Amino acid sequence: MLYKFKSKATGDLIMLEPDAKRLLKIMGREDQIKGIFLADQLPLAIAALESAVAEEEHDGLQDPKQISLRQRSSPMLKMLKQCLNQSVDVVWGV
Repeated sequence: MLYKFKSKATGDLIMLEPDAKRLLKIMGREDQIKGIFLADQLPLAIAALESAVAEEEHDGLQDPKQISLRQRSSPMLKMLKQCLNQSVDVVWGV
């Protein structure tokens, strides 16, 4: 299954289910097939992702073949930050 994240400020961001679920869980939206981040909720979502990235980098990758959370979350962080700058919501599954 694919997750498609949309906003009026950016192009669509399409992610595979396992990756999208991992990022959504970090941002506090576990097991949501459909949802929305309101513009005023974006700072918390961004902070949660950045904190998780910093924690993974401090602890190190368990599997060197695994893609780092920094790489995996980079497109999402870019989207969220651009939406925050323009006060635009981010939706998925609609």
